[in-house]
Amino acid sequence: MIGMTALAGPSADGFWTTSLRRWNAVCWVLFVAMAVGLATMDGSVGSRYAALVLLGCVVLCYALLDRFPGNPVVRPHVYLSVLVLALGGLAELGGSYAALFMVTLPHYWMFGRTPRASMGFLGLATAATLTGSWYRQGWSLQFFGETMVSTLIVVAVGVLIGLWAHSVVAQSTERARLIVELERTQAELSEAHQRQGAADERERMARDIHDTLAQGLASIVVLAEAARAGLDSEPARSAQQLRSIESTARENLAEARELVGSAQQQGGAAAGSVARTLRRILDRFAEDTGLTVAGELADVECDQQTRIALLRCTQESLANVRKHARASTVGVMLSRRPHGVELEVTDDGAGFVPEESTGFGLDGMRKRLAELGGRLTVTSSLGDGTRILGVIPLEPAPGDSDEGSEGTR
Repeated sequence: MIGMTALAGPSADGFWTTSLRRWNAVCWVLFVAMAVGLATMDGSVGSRYAALVLLGCVVLCYALLDRFPGNPVVRPHVYLSVLVLALGGLAELGGSYAALFMVTLPHYWMFGRTPRASMGFLGLATAATLTGSWYRQGWSLQFFGETMVSTLIVVAVGVLIGLWAHSVVAQSTERARLIVELERTQAELSEAHQRQGAADERERMARDIHDTLAQGLASIVVLAEAARAGLDSEPARSAQQLRSIESTARENLAEARELVGSAQQQGGAAAGSVARTLRRILDRFAEDTGLTVAGELADVECDQQTRIALLRCTQESLANVRKHARASTVGVMLSRRPHGVELEVTDDGAGFVPEESTGFGLDGMRKRLAELGGRLTVTSSLGDGTRILGVIPLEPAPGDSDEGSEGTR
């Protein structure tokens, strides 16, 4: 109803809305019962009809307010104004009618919109009731001793109860507003997490594609150009390069199937599987490039994520050597340390300034190792070659000791 909405607001708890509805219903039951009883007991026919007219105006105004709450003519303050005038008139008609003032007290708080407006209409109703009683009784002892004192006591109690109710409902409304804001913030946070998750997944896919498919396709292009150039002069060499193209293409196909989820990854890797895979990569690299490749590869037991990170970092490092280093010798060392596993790739090429590097490869390796709690160190300068050192922490293996072991170089 309009009275409850005016006090509680659109965000108030359902508990208080229900309580206010019940309060309003009780007020009207008491008001109607008392009004009918008083009108019936009034001995004067003229006073009885006048009282019924005034009561009818109050009921009609309230009915219009309840039926058309959005009507610009019938507003809560209009209803309260009619109620104030009716109470003054009823008090003037008979002393018994002044008792109706008591049961209408809640309406000033329900329809007053604000505590100030409620207090204002309550003051007007008090003045109208006392004025009507005074007009009927005059300056008598009964007026001062009974009517005025009892009315002021009722008003004081009504003010205290009304202010308390306003405070409680205001707290309820504020709590409901905070709950709405919290739900909205949680929804925005959830949406932000989803966007971040999607961005992280796109970055991971981009990194995997760069480290696998893109590198493999680059190798195929280089080998195809070399094979075409040597078809007449070095047919045997071209045939070997064509076999390398076929092998690389098959590996890329397997990598593509794995990326889209067609191939099932195993939960772990057997001892020595990383070393064997790296050896095949190094042999293929030496065969394709003609560079001298030295590998010191220890058998390292690690989980699948660590294994993939080591393989991808090796592939990216060798691809950089092929494209940029102009080196003659490449060294790869895989070792198990007490603090984790180390992968070191060195070359005697032209070198570069790491701080000026803007490529995707080094940054992708750093992020890949960081996801596993590791780190990547790049040491290089112009003319002095390059050293790539990746470290991934692992659980200490049985028999490992910190004493006398070689740390990160």
